[in-house]
Amino acid sequence: MLIRGAKLENGQTADLLLRQGKIAAIGLELPAEGEEVLEAGGRTLLPGFIDLHCHWRTPGFEYKEDIATGSAAAAAGGYTFVNLMPNTKPVCSGAEQAHAVMAEAARVGLVEANQTVSITEQFDGHTLDHLKTLPEDLKFITEDGKGVQSGAVMARAFAIAAERGLTIMSHAEDMDISPWDYRLAENLETVRNLHLCEYYGARLHLCHVSTREAVEAIGRAKRRGVPVTCEVTPHHLWFAGTEYRVNPPIRQAADVAALVEAIRAGTVDAIATDHAPHSDEDKAKGAAGMVGLETAFAVCYTKLCRQEGLELYYLAALMSRFPAAILGLAGKGRVEVGADADLTLVELDTPFTVDREALHSKSRNCPYHGLTLYGRVDATIKGGRLSYRRK
Repeated sequence: MLIRGAKLENGQTADLLLRQGKIAAIGLELPAEGEEVLEAGGRTLLPGFIDLHCHWRTPGFEYKEDIATGSAAAAAGGYTFVNLMPNTKPVCSGAEQAHAVMAEAARVGLVEANQTVSITEQFDGHTLDHLKTLPEDLKFITEDGKGVQSGAVMARAFAIAAERGLTIMSHAEDMDISPWDYRLAENLETVRNLHLCEYYGARLHLCHVSTREAVEAIGRAKRRGVPVTCEVTPHHLWFAGTEYRVNPPIRQAADVAALVEAIRAGTVDAIATDHAPHSDEDKAKGAAGMVGLETAFAVCYTKLCRQEGLELYYLAALMSRFPAAILGLAGKGRVEVGADADLTLVELDTPFTVDREALHSKSRNCPYHGLTLYGRVDATIKGGRLSYRRK
């Protein structure tokens, strides 16, 4: 494939030749030589986005989302790789289920996927033996949506993670406290897990950080050299003071400002969607979460770049290069010769209106419906082939 006339992150215009899944050449007036040609028309070409935190609901909840529709939603949002959470039915606690999900994503072929494994077996809160036999390709464990409530169990998990080179992804929530103080629940478990990370030296990734106190604690830990990374979500950057149900909750304007400042300071390592599809019925019953794969870049570009003045190259890094580094994905997250041909073509200057009925996800729990945003994804290229093209 030849991509002709694309604007790169540095503002220069170039052609890109893609061959055998790699970027083979970048230059001006590259010959097509019989290649499929994608006319970029001066639109901006970015590295394919990488989502650290995503739910595709397979197995067990395919009525909300399945691998085919999740893949289509990811591709439509500019994503070429997603990291899937284990809160399925059954819970993903072992290699057979994880490998089956990843194999099905590969068969669908629109995006790559990594399947995480639960910290405790079947989220039972105490059993950790399965972690000692995980194969080398499964390196990320999480009790997504719950957090490990026992400090002793979490300490043992960190010890195993340090020994086996695992990364713990933490949903920080003390569930004894959250019924009456959701802020304190996140802050306390964030600090607990930071101390365990520092003590054992295992890698910790804190998911969907949402409070000023939590992100400040992470910044202090980083300055001490604690091996911790963290993510924030588009919805915790966009919304303030609303009642739309997500977990952790939408916070206040002061928290949004603190997250934006933490992005500027380099405390925040990535933006992740926490794409959480639900049926209308489940959402009406109080299920927490929103779909986010197809709106993430536009929300973040509108908020961070157009409103807050963040440079586009840094937003792209938060959504591609930095997540690639956290996941250990060599060759991804960059637009350079020899890198994987995983790319996203975006239109930055033309506003568009979010329409939940046009989403590729099965679910419609999208509170951005009707909003006018900038940063529409026009095409996604995975491994040198189109995985999405806007009609």
